[in-house]
Amino acid sequence: MAPTSTPQTPFGRVLTAMVTPFTADGDLDLDGAQRLAAHLVDAGNDGLVVNGTTGESPTTSDAEKAQLVRAVVDAVGDRAFVVAGAGTNDTRHSVELARAARDAGAHGLLAVTPYYSKPPQEGLLRHFTAIADTTDLPVMLYDIPGRSGVPINTETIVRLAEHPRIVANKDAKGDLGRASWAIARSGLAWYSGDDMLNLPLLSVGAVGFVSVVGHVVTPELRSLLDAHLAGDVAKATEIHQKLLPVFTGMFRTQGVITTKAALGLQGLPGGPLRLPLVELAPEETEQLTRDLAAGGVQL
Repeated sequence: MAPTSTPQTPFGRVLTAMVTPFTADGDLDLDGAQRLAAHLVDAGNDGLVVNGTTGESPTTSDAEKAQLVRAVVDAVGDRAFVVAGAGTNDTRHSVELARAARDAGAHGLLAVTPYYSKPPQEGLLRHFTAIADTTDLPVMLYDIPGRSGVPINTETIVRLAEHPRIVANKDAKGDLGRASWAIARSGLAWYSGDDMLNLPLLSVGAVGFVSVVGHVVTPELRSLLDAHLAGDVAKATEIHQKLLPVFTGMFRTQGVITTKAALGLQGLPGGPLRLPLVELAPEETEQLTRDLAAGGVQL
């Protein structure tokens, strides 16, 4: 049974885009995934996104993706939303992943803009519609042109919002002006997908976050959100500024790399990375340790 949602917050407010833990020999660590999921929900997450970019989805198999969804749902699905990444640059493959995620018990789907092929807006419209038509699960779009090469234009977002199962957008576009117009015109639940812009996006109508730094600072993100909702702008700004070293440190290089390093520093499941991602060098780990400490993270 999924947690209770509302049209305004279909997946809750604070979600972490969870890494995929691996064993020392590089296999899927399902026990570690369940322990990490429980830790993150205990810390205050309303939901978890699995099989996203931070979950190393480009290098996990379809079978591993389904196993991971099932394991995380079994661990925390009665008290947190489990949103499964189902987007690729192949619409037919994305449809297959959506069905598999549904069958594994996911509560919702995350569908990223098709990457590398750079389709036109009509192609994006048909791609996302095909995914949304495939199951009865609610869908969160994921707009990240820095990785995909193509933005979802505001007009396309507005058209997609007419679909009854496309209910939200994860915004990593980095454009507050476009976000403002898209939020106002589409009515979608808007989630920040760029931790540095969590507070600014709340100010223009976002309802919450899909965070990477949530792996280490979920309670602080929750406090920032609560302060904003209570109208305490000064408190929200204070927390945002306190977290600036964490926002910066966790993205000095690729976010999965630093996140798994941070989890290792805290004794939490993460494990190695799959190529082409590689572990931090010792001096980079030292810098990450300083960044996290400067942001108040206990190691």
